Amino acid sequence: MGRAFEVRKKSMMQTSASKSKLYARYGKEIYVAAKNGVPDPSMNQVLKQVIEKAKREQIPADVIKRAVEKATGSGGENYQNVRYEIFGPASSLLIVECLTDNPNRSISDLRAAFNKTEGKLGVSGSVMHFFEHLAVFSFKGLDEETVMESLLEKDCDFDDIESEEDIVTVYASPSSFNKIRQALSEIKADLEILAEEITFLPLDSIKITSEADYKLFEKLLTLIEDCDDVQNVYHNVILN
Repeated sequence: MGRAFEVRKKSMMQTSASKSKLYARYGKEIYVAAKNGVPDPSMNQVLKQVIEKAKREQIPADVIKRAVEKATGSGGENYQNVRYEIFGPASSLLIVECLTDNPNRSISDLRAAFNKTEGKLGVSGSVMHFFEHLAVFSFKGLDEETVMESLLEKDCDFDDIESEEDIVTVYASPSSFNKIRQALSEIKADLEILAEEITFLPLDSIKITSEADYKLFEKLLTLIEDCDDVQNVYHNVILN
């Protein structure tokens, strides 16, 4: 199979952010999940999933609590999800997801980033067809054969299952996310989840061999991460 998620994730996926930015981004995501449903994770599966993911990222409990409490108030921000596709330096490709209350500000900030780094904004679909949109589950505590048999018994559709050392990874369509998530919890309640998300994985990764181009790409990532509205960044570059 050869697509171990941890390796692929290291190669292309979300770039790391400072703790303060990470807290702010999860706070915004939790707020939106609570605002769009009910502020109770036992009754709001989207909120429950975001909170569990935040805990795995070691987001403090008070950050989570404040975001949920904020959603219970009247008024508040009106956020929307916006996705941008970017052609970066040296044939790099990027997908940038924003959660914003002002799309004009978001695109202005991003333009300032890629204009300084030989980047270019692509039209809708121009970059995305170089990526797979997948639900990915990576965990410890079960072997590949048990996972495959159990998911088939529970009539779960999936694309692939991989095993590397003691880590098993399941790939599926985004529409199967909730069903597989529930099935895995029923197979083993105390499963050690390493990743549980809907993400973009590149069909092919590239290695930038020019030091100057690689520094330009790193600068682009840094500038994008500095944009307050950015939630996730995906790319096709193998990081040094």
